[in-house]
Amino acid sequence: MNAIVFEHVQVRDLPPAWQAKLGDLLNAGFSKVTVRIEQDPTESPDTQFANDPLFGMWRDREDMADVDAYIRAIRAPRFTEVDSAMPDAPTANPKN
Repeated sequence: MNAIVFEHVQVRDLPPAWQAKLGDLLNAGFSKVTVRIEQDPTESPDTQFANDPLFGMWRDREDMADVDAYIRAIRAPRFTEVDSAMPDAPTANPKN
């Protein structure tokens, strides 16, 4: 669980709704508090996308099983065209 902690916060600097929750502490003379804000465990970034109908829409595509190889294959023609059009241009994989 992730949390953000602010220590020694002046009560007068808190939002009015938070100050209202501290009513008894204010009457007791406390002027500084520690604020801890925790992430709601029910809503994580992983689950918000998993419920989206577009998430995994290409799951059944056999040609995309290896994503890295698929992307390399569709990008390869762009790089070979540039390399052959400009023979003196530096390449990503120079031949030694």
